[in-house]
Amino acid sequence: MADVIQNDGQTLTLPNGARFHAVWLRDNALDADTRAPGNGQRLITLADIPDDIAISNAAIAGDILTVTFAPENKTCDFPLAWLDAHRYDQPRPGGLIADGLTTWDASLNADVPTGHLPDLQTSPDALRAWLSAVRKFGFAKVTGVPVSEGSLFQIVDLFGYVRETNYGRLFEVRTEVNPVNLAYTGLGLQAHTDNPYRDPAPTLQILACLENSADGGENMVVDGFRVAERLHRENPGWFNLLAGHSMRFAYAGEAGVALHARRPLVDVSPEGQLIGVRFNARSAAPNVDVPFDKMADWYAAYRRMSQIIDDPAMEVTFKLAPGEAFIVDNTRVLHARKGYSGAGHRWLQGCYADKDGLLSTLVALEAQT
Repeated sequence: MADVIQNDGQTLTLPNGARFHAVWLRDNALDADTRAPGNGQRLITLADIPDDIAISNAAIAGDILTVTFAPENKTCDFPLAWLDAHRYDQPRPGGLIADGLTTWDASLNADVPTGHLPDLQTSPDALRAWLSAVRKFGFAKVTGVPVSEGSLFQIVDLFGYVRETNYGRLFEVRTEVNPVNLAYTGLGLQAHTDNPYRDPAPTLQILACLENSADGGENMVVDGFRVAERLHRENPGWFNLLAGHSMRFAYAGEAGVALHARRPLVDVSPEGQLIGVRFNARSAAPNVDVPFDKMADWYAAYRRMSQIIDDPAMEVTFKLAPGEAFIVDNTRVLHARKGYSGAGHRWLQGCYADKDGLLSTLVALEAQT
């Protein structure tokens, strides 16, 4: 029995119930006149599609749907598997956290995701597993890093490029006299995301240890998405206040540098899914974007978010040894440092990179399996 397709000219319903509009099918056609065969980029604009585009004929043969469009009299083939992967007539997966991400708390201390740099450099399987962990958890450790200046760039070379800032291609994290940033002191630091005063902020940060004989100075990471989940569960109204109003951040610690940005502490997509968290009390500027009648409640929500971040039950803690490093998704995971004494030495180097390169490399590796 032939597969039955329902076609009213403007919409098409396949035998499995998947529905598509004529204009969507034409805009996303896969033929060489619509998309460049080499890179898949679209060769047409909506202006090239007639306003009265319609489906004049549609038929299935094997695993291919063939559609003829009027008034162009253009025929295009669509693999049924491709259409099924791109159907939009069903509710999208809901929830605050995107599919494929796993939020975590201090229980992850028992199983911190870790990759060994020599393996990551030589084994596609090891690299794929490590990059997948970064995508899933928002952070991971690296061992086997050469104990030499600039060796952290070898980690970035696994997937992308260094994001250079006013701090340089890399920055030193050790005690300084009259530091331009509190990161260069022995003070403990509250968990935070880096550089929220930039727009866009760096999306990845790497910190590598060259020396660590000081007493204290453990690194901590906190899952900002788990923090947001807790706040949303406790008080949805407070969550919505932080998501619905911007906060201002600023940095002017160096001559000739005056960085400012305004973004919400909790960034949510129009579909209601978490896409980012920004939190850095040290870089907070006076907030003038919350209406007067909501400011007290906004501060209550901000205070509660800060309390959740400071909860030891949220912390994964580790002390880096020379030759170890870690990477964090700076749009999600907050990092911190416990205070350390003046005895001994603590020397880390850090740099920034961009998450799109990491995700691109991961998807390409996954396509090879």
